[in-house]
Amino acid sequence: MKNKNIKLRPSELIYGTMGLGGGWNKNPIEKKDIIEAQEAIEAALEIGINFFDHANIYQFNKSEEVFGEYLKSNKSIRDKIYIQSKVGIILGTEERKGQFDFSYDHIIKEVTGSLERLKTDYLDCLLLHRPDPLMEVKELKATIDYLFKNGMIKNIGVSNMSQHQIKHIAHYIERPIVANQLEMSLYKLDFVNGGVLFNQPGYNSIDFPIGTLEYCNRKGISIQAWSPLARGIYTGKELDKDVPLRVLKTKEMVNRMAEEKGVTGEVIVLAWLMRHPASISPVIGTKNPDRIRATKGASQLVLTRNEWYDLFITSRGEDMP
Repeated sequence: MKNKNIKLRPSELIYGTMGLGGGWNKNPIEKKDIIEAQEAIEAALEIGINFFDHANIYQFNKSEEVFGEYLKSNKSIRDKIYIQSKVGIILGTEERKGQFDFSYDHIIKEVTGSLERLKTDYLDCLLLHRPDPLMEVKELKATIDYLFKNGMIKNIGVSNMSQHQIKHIAHYIERPIVANQLEMSLYKLDFVNGGVLFNQPGYNSIDFPIGTLEYCNRKGISIQAWSPLARGIYTGKELDKDVPLRVLKTKEMVNRMAEEKGVTGEVIVLAWLMRHPASISPVIGTKNPDRIRATKGASQLVLTRNEWYDLFITSRGEDMP
């Protein structure tokens, strides 16, 4: 199967399939799992999402498996969607702790498995899931070259990596890195705080590699945000009674803005993220079709500078330095 639609434009919103497959266990998929996946996929397609994010480990491979069942029943859709998967994490077992693996044999085996489960001949993009400290750059180059040469992948990217790790990998594999997937949201703010707190008290507590967004932006590397809705804490999730006041105030502000603009809270939270000049693409992880549909319009809503700062300052719980 060849991708005839080489001009396919991936949607700004990405649907993340981690929740599909029936559970984080090794039970075989059931018909209800396939139906649940179908409803989620069709809800995403309905609101214009054509970009689907996977990983070989999600639900112990079952997320890819149920998606593959959908593709098998809807073969004509393959050239109209952008499929991305990730590789490099080995889940822990009772015998061994989890680890990372960028070796030739592991990556080739796992990409082959992903293609079989997804029932497709190629991935539009493969992400290296988390940095492997034992990565051998010559071996990684041979691996990536093999995948490209055999038409198994069309693009290569990374996940959870700093600018320095990206530069290192790109230099040795001699191919452009097209994407970097990182945790970012209105709650997970260090991607912004790292800049505004430079040369200020609190800077040493920042848990985000400074300069990474700027580097990716300069090199045309797409930034993808996982957990962009902050697990629903601002948009319907029941909160613990000891939740920080800043979370409660942010939730109130999100709801007020949503009502004023006639949109959902999900749209406000995502629009805040997408207002950042790094051109961030949120990866929507819910499997609830209604919550997926609730994100419709996030790409079109542009918050004002004051609105963006109001949400940022309220969420961080402190005034600007």
